[in-house]
Amino acid sequence: MFENLSDRLEKSFKILKGQGRISEINIAETLKEVRRALLDADVNFKIAKLFTDSVKTKALGQEVLKSVNPSQMMIKIVHDELVGLMGGDKTDINIKVNPSVILIAGLQGSGKTTFSGKLAKWVKSKKGKNPILVAGDVYRPAAIEQLKVIGTQIEVPVYTEEGSKNPVQIVKNSVREAKLKNHDVVIIDTAGRLAIDEEMMNEIAAIKDAVNPHEILFVVDSMTGQDAVNTAKEFNDRLNFDGVVLTKLDGDTRGGAALSIRSVVNKPIKFVSAGEKMDAIDIFYPARMADRILGMGDIVSLVEKAQEQFDSEEARKLQKKIARDQFDFNDFISQIQQIKKMGNVKDLMSMIPGVGKAVKDLDIDDNAFKGIEAIIRSMTPDERTNPVVLNGSRRKRIAMGSGTSVQEVNKLLKQFDETRRMMKMMTKNKNAARMMGRK
Repeated sequence: MFENLSDRLEKSFKILKGQGRISEINIAETLKEVRRALLDADVNFKIAKLFTDSVKTKALGQEVLKSVNPSQMMIKIVHDELVGLMGGDKTDINIKVNPSVILIAGLQGSGKTTFSGKLAKWVKSKKGKNPILVAGDVYRPAAIEQLKVIGTQIEVPVYTEEGSKNPVQIVKNSVREAKLKNHDVVIIDTAGRLAIDEEMMNEIAAIKDAVNPHEILFVVDSMTGQDAVNTAKEFNDRLNFDGVVLTKLDGDTRGGAALSIRSVVNKPIKFVSAGEKMDAIDIFYPARMADRILGMGDIVSLVEKAQEQFDSEEARKLQKKIARDQFDFNDFISQIQQIKKMGNVKDLMSMIPGVGKAVKDLDIDDNAFKGIEAIIRSMTPDERTNPVVLNGSRRKRIAMGSGTSVQEVNKLLKQFDETRRMMKMMTKNKNAARMMGRK
């Protein structure tokens, strides 16, 4: 995501390196490169021009501190402008009313149905709500079945009316059903088309009038770039939606939609989504996205993801086991499971400042832990708890059982010993520092 844009912007800032100050002359070439980078990312050309004009005005009016070089000052100005371009602050969805009706709109293939499921899981797990999904797409049978499968997966009921071809009546009945069964959030998945047509627009407008939703979210396939922005404008003219959802951010997206859409429709991006996993949904923070675009990472989001998965009580128990040198393979595999829940491994690494660029060309498989898990699961309970008993014959048996080699088993055991030793050392140092602080 945004890799090409990040590289182009980085090159543009290098033009100012070694300069003593920002001037009309040295800033011109930098901003020319910034504009080209934005246009290559499929940003609307008018927005790209307004952006660089604003950066120029602010840059020429800045006094460059002695401790900050012009290149660093330019990065700061561009960062602030990117944050403003994408909306400034994060914007919450409206789920205060009971029941809160959320209408999901967009073109076919934009990821509406998958996002509906992700949103249902998000309001259930993060907001403590009791949602219901509504199958409002009566034209694509697969959409109803897909929503049912998703509903079963996330344990959220799905309202359907098999055989009915009247989506307006279906959604009206679904709200009535929600009230009867105490569902406080109603998420309506609507039909899409391959392109905007009058029949589709009339239908979605009729659904809006029928249920008067508290939140309308427009789902955009971020890989479609500028086309997504044009589609959003047409939908907004008819629906006056409340926010945008950018899907497929894990694909080959240039970032034009994320950078242009706020300015064109004057509506906030509320969520971003990547992949098919039901946990792959994030609130959109403009400042964090600007950090990632400029190669600064997104350590705040990484910490938040970790906090969501790591239980504080379990962490305390684990710390005690490490201190007593009792950390074993059961704990090891438990930590792997928690890391996997956090999301795509490459995406997680890209959130670490300075690491994103280093890993962008690496093929990091999401199944990177598969061999390790297979080896550990091939051990007996006693072997997991007491790795010291793993002699040659046991290692050979484990290799055969896990479909790996003895060399791979030996490598894991060596890594495990080193990890355990390092963790124990860190715990000792931490305890010693705490004791010193008390004196």
